[in-house]
Amino acid sequence: MSKQELNNITFRLKPLLLSSTVIVIWFALILQIAISVPAYLARGRSLSGILVQLFSYFTILSNLLAAISLSTLVLMPRSKWAGYFSRSHVFSGVLLYMIIVGVTYNLVLRGLWHPQGWFRLADELLHSVNPLLIIICWLLYAPKTLLKYTQALNWLWFPFLYSVYIFVRGALCHLYPYPFLDIDKLGAYQVFINAVFMLVAFLVIGLILVWLNRLLLRS
Repeated sequence: MSKQELNNITFRLKPLLLSSTVIVIWFALILQIAISVPAYLARGRSLSGILVQLFSYFTILSNLLAAISLSTLVLMPRSKWAGYFSRSHVFSGVLLYMIIVGVTYNLVLRGLWHPQGWFRLADELLHSVNPLLIIICWLLYAPKTLLKYTQALNWLWFPFLYSVYIFVRGALCHLYPYPFLDIDKLGAYQVFINAVFMLVAFLVIGLILVWLNRLLLRS
């Protein structure tokens, strides 16, 4: 198969891949919310409290960001927002957050609980399947615009602000979405170390993405 034929196949696959990825991500998000709300209500939680809890998970926020950005590209490809989300540094930022979701869950959190049934399906989609789909979309669809290594620092704003929110909410409600951020159980010093480690992970993976971007541009 010639390079031109391979490029033609890839070009035809892009819309199908993007549309399929959008459907899978939205399905995972809706499924997670649909099964979590009744479970939390059964424990006596209020609906408003449940929604705040769900949208306090970095996993949910990152998948939602991916769903919105790709939906815009699929449904409104000529819009201003599609132009924004298709920018290399924006698309790559979404990828970074989804990679962190997959890596953190599968290396740190997977062994802490063992979901069954629909919970397991939502769990695998949000933490494993969706990050992999975003990686593929990035490789095939992301615009080949040269990224600067300093961009990896800009991508830290989202996790930094997220951490501030989590700690402020935790101080007020004593609820933390992830055990490694639970100050009440681990203490402020250990959680600070964990948070710094996570920010370093964001930075390192971000730098790797910039390096890959520049490598792909040369290939």
